Amino acid sequence: MDAELLLAHATGRTRAGLLVLDTVDGPVAERFTDLVEQRADRVPLQHLTGRAPFRYLELAVGPGVFVPRPETEQIVEWCLARLTGVAEPVVVDLGTGSGAIALSIAHEHPGARVTAIERDADAIEWTRVNAAARAAAGDRPVEVLGGDMTDPGLLRALDGRVDLVVSNPPYVPDGARLPREVADHDPPLALWGGPDGLDVVRGLLGTAARLLRPGGALGIEHADQQGTALPAVVRAHGGWADVADHVDLAGRPRYTTATRVAGAGGD
Repeated sequence: MDAELLLAHATGRTRAGLLVLDTVDGPVAERFTDLVEQRADRVPLQHLTGRAPFRYLELAVGPGVFVPRPETEQIVEWCLARLTGVAEPVVVDLGTGSGAIALSIAHEHPGARVTAIERDADAIEWTRVNAAARAAAGDRPVEVLGGDMTDPGLLRALDGRVDLVVSNPPYVPDGARLPREVADHDPPLALWGGPDGLDVVRGLLGTAARLLRPGGALGIEHADQQGTALPAVVRAHGGWADVADHVDLAGRPRYTTATRVAGAGGD
């Protein structure tokens, strides 16, 4: 499949269009050969094509930004379900990367007022490119802001006004072995989460608790080994109800959700 997608990219065709392609000669053949060699050297397919499909969108990606994964699409599905019936929900995506979650919510819930936060100076340039493209396509603009999701001063103007906070934070435990596509090409700020992978999560819980209105919802993606540990961290933080973990389509633990308790106060 990778070879077909690379050939489609090199020839400017769709995958289906390759069925009527008889030969590839000259510069196009050389370009295809170069792409295949880079892929064989474990450069991510999405970096080579410059595009990453995500739900109903196609996002620009490349060096410096985390490549969105298909399994993250399920937390977007959960977000949209939680926002059903809310005409203009206020949504914050912490650690947005390419903007996949934030832009998908804005695309599929036209009334949503979405703010996307990204700390990495390189990654946020990709966020801005994708946000501008979606706004030009007619989606409600997403506000893209630089900031640290664990910063106590982040988005103070939204304290107690947010309907949903969602995050795909750095959650890889320090020292974990990763595929070369990830270790060599995804930005470190998007990967490493401390000794148990949950240090950033502990920090973002305070931000989420402060931002969310009573009854507001929280969704956090995690590694498949953290399906027990992350819900425990949320419960230990206090002020959350309905803490639950959810599996992905392969049956692996994938994300934790919770509801902000009325009267819990902010952190």
